[in-house]
Amino acid sequence: MMLTNLISKRETEHKRKYPDVELIRLGIGDTTEPIPEIITSAMAEQALALSTTEGYRGYGPEQGNQELREAIASTVYKDLGVEWEEVFISDGAQCDISRLQMLFGSGVTVAVQDPSFPAYVDSSVILGQAGGLDEHTCRHANMVYMRGLPENNYFPDLAKTPATDIIFFCSPNNPTGIAASRSELQQLVDFARKNGSIIVYDCAYASFISDESPRSIFEIPGAKEVAIEVASFSKFAGFTGVRLGWTVVPNELRYATGSPVIMDFNRIVTTCFNGASNIAQAGGLACLSKEGQEALRSRRERYRENAEILLEAFKSLGGARAYGGKNAPYVWVEVPREGRGSTPSSSRRSGWELFDEILERSHIVTVPGIGFGPGGDGYIRVSAFGHRGHILEASARLKALLMP
Repeated sequence: MMLTNLISKRETEHKRKYPDVELIRLGIGDTTEPIPEIITSAMAEQALALSTTEGYRGYGPEQGNQELREAIASTVYKDLGVEWEEVFISDGAQCDISRLQMLFGSGVTVAVQDPSFPAYVDSSVILGQAGGLDEHTCRHANMVYMRGLPENNYFPDLAKTPATDIIFFCSPNNPTGIAASRSELQQLVDFARKNGSIIVYDCAYASFISDESPRSIFEIPGAKEVAIEVASFSKFAGFTGVRLGWTVVPNELRYATGSPVIMDFNRIVTTCFNGASNIAQAGGLACLSKEGQEALRSRRERYRENAEILLEAFKSLGGARAYGGKNAPYVWVEVPREGRGSTPSSSRRSGWELFDEILERSHIVTVPGIGFGPGGDGYIRVSAFGHRGHILEASARLKALLMP
């Protein structure tokens, strides 16, 4: 990705300029806490079994091992009416986003949150659903950007949003870390039902929710008729390198012709995918056991505490406005520029300007918000996926930073 390359280039230049200073990387959202042994032991056992005649397994069902699909339906979606046959196991949520784009094809219209995870836009561009990038507005042609603002909990104004075939929605949101409320998600479901839209609901960070916000779109009445849910083991279980996720396509979700969407998604999966690793799926099953869930809870709490430490540190900067840090391991930060005009656009730093200033003065790497859409300009995203020692050191550096 171009953004990653630009950040890497700045890191390299910074290390050359300050060779003796430790750089703290709080940019990429990669986990750092080790996977609990109860989970890695299950994967090791599965791997060792492959060296025996009795334990060897080749291809499994493309949709995933039935035992894992049943476990997801009965634990993650307990009492929500999700059947195990509606659960498709994958090698990660990001891969499933692309498979869903193959399902939709190039002839659909798409709306995305702004700001939001860039893969929604990038995959839409690759499929030909969106046109070229306007360098002045940072928007792609034919793409509807549903702008979220802090005063509205970063939930878009649906009254001003045109109808589209597909709506990408992430809660808790990446990059803002804000989770949509039950009433907000009900508005979204009602909006989709009214307009005949399909919601692709990304809940990769749902396990970090600490309040009453819904963890699944299927908690909302009517959602199974309009929504697909994409989820992942990456963040809540530390599987970023193991690669395992799932997608739920409800039987009730149907095209305008009345045919079920699940049949077409099954065809995509069985054509383009040979199934997730048996070893990874064994780990996923261990994650959902009672003992596995208990072991993972402390990992999530540690990241959540990291986010609270960073949130407090950024709020100590003069005039800074920091969001998130409660229901997701991200902090979303804006630091206005004082005394430089009265309009919002002229009184705040650009995302790259803030990125460069914090890198230069505190030796901390973040991510400029413009990478998450035009609504992200003027912000940076900070990841709490770090070792506690690095988080505390970053906090100390930030508190010592006096922003002009």
